[in-house]
Amino acid sequence: MQYHHDPSPSNTVDGDGSCLQDPSPLAATVGGDGYYSQDPSPLAVDGNGFYDQDGHPSPSAVTADSDGFENQDHYDSVLKFLTQMLMEEDELQVKPCMLNECLSLQATERSLYDVLVNNQPANSLDSFVGATSSEDSSSITICGGYYSRKRSPDREEERGTKMATVSDPESDQPEPYDEDLLLYDHEPQQFSSTALAKKMNESSKRGRPRGKKNTITQEIVVDLRDLLTQCAQAITNNNPSSVCDLLTRIKRHCNLNGDSTERLAYYFVIAIEARLAGNGAEVYRAASLKKISAAQILKAYHAYLMSCPFHRMSNILANGSIEKLSKGAHKLHIIDFGILYGFQWPCFIKNLSMRAGGPPTLHITGIDLPQPGFRPAERVQETGKRLAKYCKRFNVPFKYTEIAKKWEEITIDDLNINRSELTVVNSVNRMHNILDETVIENSPRDAVLQLIRQINPDMFILGILNGTHNAPFLLNRFREALFHFSTMFDIFDNTAARESKERLLYEQEVFGREVMNVVACEGTARVERPEGYKQWQSRNVRAGFKQVPLYRDKVEEVKSKVRSNYHKDFLVDEDGKWILQGWKGRVLFACSLWKPA
Repeated sequence: MQYHHDPSPSNTVDGDGSCLQDPSPLAATVGGDGYYSQDPSPLAVDGNGFYDQDGHPSPSAVTADSDGFENQDHYDSVLKFLTQMLMEEDELQVKPCMLNECLSLQATERSLYDVLVNNQPANSLDSFVGATSSEDSSSITICGGYYSRKRSPDREEERGTKMATVSDPESDQPEPYDEDLLLYDHEPQQFSSTALAKKMNESSKRGRPRGKKNTITQEIVVDLRDLLTQCAQAITNNNPSSVCDLLTRIKRHCNLNGDSTERLAYYFVIAIEARLAGNGAEVYRAASLKKISAAQILKAYHAYLMSCPFHRMSNILANGSIEKLSKGAHKLHIIDFGILYGFQWPCFIKNLSMRAGGPPTLHITGIDLPQPGFRPAERVQETGKRLAKYCKRFNVPFKYTEIAKKWEEITIDDLNINRSELTVVNSVNRMHNILDETVIENSPRDAVLQLIRQINPDMFILGILNGTHNAPFLLNRFREALFHFSTMFDIFDNTAARESKERLLYEQEVFGREVMNVVACEGTARVERPEGYKQWQSRNVRAGFKQVPLYRDKVEEVKSKVRSNYHKDFLVDEDGKWILQGWKGRVLFACSLWKPA
């Protein structure tokens, strides 16, 4: 299915779809017809976002390009695009999150593949105990018999059908949302830094001197990350009694509403217990079936956007690079691997509408993984309809093609390449969900890069999650995951209120799910597989690409905005032709530009 929009040069659209003169691309708020008026939003965001309390752009939100003209990234368009979705689309309040749903489907399908084709469970206690486990082990009993393994056929059958219950370290659950869906209901708050390992007070009885009955209270420093690492080591060494003891100690300090380390421990304990039970893939899939709507998760996503510059800065670099490359082009085709809800493109569309001489014809091919059910492409189609409506509002000629398939199964014929169009391939922070050669001999990840090479684009923009928690052995992967997620929870501890429901929901539905997948899932069911940017460098070169320099003014714009608008511990750096983003010295995201060699 394709969507076309070819407006006349000087028209815009009001709420009933009719055309009016004098478009207003700089409009700010949503009116009663669902479109934007010129009144500043009463729910604007401050210096941690992009507007002050009066709705005016902050000085750092506007920069000058090399020609001396003002250059805005229009990131407020993303937030308002998100607001408009929540207000207008009632179905978002009953549908699950698009990303969670498609990743759960991928994990389920691949687990079934392991069972049917490889004749082995994709997620079992065998993989849990690590490389040191032996086939002649008769049983494993953990924490008083909660989890057990037998080698008899009867027990194998029971294990294949039984769904073990994963215990919850804390019974309190977040209260259901009863607020309206408008986003700008409060401003983010800044908090001072907290240590990653919080000192916990614990009363203990020490040896009593003769004749004295008093006890001595001693403050004990509990390093939860160290205890978690010891727990992973005990799992690898097949030491169930030690695992049980360590989990008991860790659970005393887990706190869903505590500091960053207590929250981190909470989710890691749940993932460890799912791994012990041998049902990590089932728990991961079941998480997408919870009655948490896409609307709630999108509102939580807004809290993340307010706290972290990563996505905004990736968009500035990617969109700005496309704008510079396409200057003077009359037809532009963007092939977006991982389009999801299309949040990258409102800023870009708004900038195109302001181009001298009028905007080019914009063709977006939106690619994402299929959804479960009888309409696998439905959500990708909905993204196209939203973008078509947005282009119509800003008078940008628009065409949209949706593809909902496993990326490695897409062929060049699916993409309808027109050599008269300037072609850009874009993939920002989604490639880590594609399997690699450690799981399948013919690497799907390399297959996608080979497809992009076949496209022969004028530019390939690659944004990646920079991580090393993709090792085949549990202990190494576990340690790296601890480092990564400690950083992510620490960011929220410094930039969002601990009592924030949006923060809690984002941690549960994004960080918690990722931790579950990394720790408790194995084989093809493990879909969280990040690599470092230097590994991606090697992959791209092998696939036939050469790296091109970043646009200098865009790099400086990113550095300036992060320095002016965000917490001082966010970092922006460069290594070679990569731009790196991170927190307190740890690189979390990276972006680069490529062309066919």
